[in-house]
Amino acid sequence: MPILVVIVLITTKFELSPEQWVARLSRLHNAQIPELEVLDSYYEGEQSLSYMHPELIRRLDNRVRQVVINWPQLVVDALDERLDVTGFRLGGEQAADRELWAIWQANRLDLHSEQAHIDALTLGRSFAIVGTNEDRTNTPLVTVESPLDVHVDLDPRTRKVRAAVKRQYDDESGDGLTEAYATLYLPNETIWYSSDNGGAVWEESDRDEHGMGAVPVVPLVNRPRTRRRRTAPPRLGRSELASVLPLSDAACKIATDMMISAEFHAMPRRYALGFDKEDFVDAQGKPLTPWEAVAGVLWASSKSPKEDGVAVGQFPEADLSNFHNTLNALSRLVASLSGLPPHFLGYATENPASADGIRSSESRHIKRAERRQRSFGDGWEEVVRRVLHVRDGRVPQEALRVETQWVDPSTPTFAAQADGVVKLYSADKLLPRRSARRALGYSDAQILDMEAEDQQAYQRITGEDQAAEFGPKPDTGQTPPVPPVDSAQGLPRVPAPRRGNAAVVFREAALTGR
Repeated sequence: MPILVVIVLITTKFELSPEQWVARLSRLHNAQIPELEVLDSYYEGEQSLSYMHPELIRRLDNRVRQVVINWPQLVVDALDERLDVTGFRLGGEQAADRELWAIWQANRLDLHSEQAHIDALTLGRSFAIVGTNEDRTNTPLVTVESPLDVHVDLDPRTRKVRAAVKRQYDDESGDGLTEAYATLYLPNETIWYSSDNGGAVWEESDRDEHGMGAVPVVPLVNRPRTRRRRTAPPRLGRSELASVLPLSDAACKIATDMMISAEFHAMPRRYALGFDKEDFVDAQGKPLTPWEAVAGVLWASSKSPKEDGVAVGQFPEADLSNFHNTLNALSRLVASLSGLPPHFLGYATENPASADGIRSSESRHIKRAERRQRSFGDGWEEVVRRVLHVRDGRVPQEALRVETQWVDPSTPTFAAQADGVVKLYSADKLLPRRSARRALGYSDAQILDMEAEDQQAYQRITGEDQAAEFGPKPDTGQTPPVPPVDSAQGLPRVPAPRRGNAAVVFREAALTGR
């Protein structure tokens, strides 16, 4: 007899009290802080030396310092240098929104966005928090936060932030107690807490019921994945340094070994047979220390090889090329894993690469930068929606299609880029004038200023208003004459201007867009 099994899925809303949210987010955050601190130390070049015996480190600690080849910082900074935001364009608009850019600059996000990108590339994520500004009510406040201070919880169905916490600690109270402060961000309220015992017990100090319906904390995620959000503990994003750290440790160890070898072989290693300790004295007859004896430039003794049987010699010097070859091999591995061109890591061959070869070697790195622009741009676009929500109390429909504008991550020379743009602009207007200026790297604000100067220049030359000259005319009841049409292009044919007439030349440019 067949058995019918019915499975009923029951979904319940995940609801916690504010105190439970603080405890839950703090526990998850504490589990991730050690890993984040390790990644941060690698970026700053403050990591501990690996692959070396502790006894050797103890004996050489006062004489040889660790040599840090900071490839992790190079991997992050090389990508960050290609991630510059130039504006935001709302859906249906042709130019960037000036008010949004004014808010961006008022919050000094030209600088702080770079910090957010560095943290996201290094630690896997960073955060932006949007709130009201008490000093300027029409300009929302946007701050950039580190994942060492902020942690979020995502809804597994919508993948939106449903709660976030920001914690800070003050160890300078002087009474042996650590003061802690926490801010809990929920969809409809923000709650502030304080603690005088390092966060063991939180006490509510203030509350703001804003009723936004959305958490004002936006994560900027590097290399997001679907699976790692469900690991224990859940991880949001992945560091660019994950595959580079073992190679960086190996390079630092090889470089340190090279310096130790140079320390012992900077002077030739000598040997002396048949001498006593009392034979090594200075000019005043005082005995020399072993190091002074070894480091002596000139040895003098009354003993002779024939009569006393003494012998003095020198060991062959060490060759350090094996260290160089190992570092070059490690640099090639880092280049293959990180997408960096080999010349970024200082690796060079006897035959220098051509200009085309250098640009070809940067193709993977440029593509990575474009992918980061896409993932970070999604976060900044969500920040824009939160800004509009805080300022206007709603998110307009065109903000759902907002677009983040970036500087071109490729590295052509300005002359080559300008030459390509001029060719596209001249070839039957394949590229409009505004798009041509945008392709040259000018922001929309600069382009609008250029167009305003073009209008002023035309008025100075012709003495008349271009808009009045070429704008709509009043209806007089008469049919305007139809200008002759160029059969080849289907465009109105403009008479050739007289040579040297600047006003006519400028008027033709205004009509034809040339």
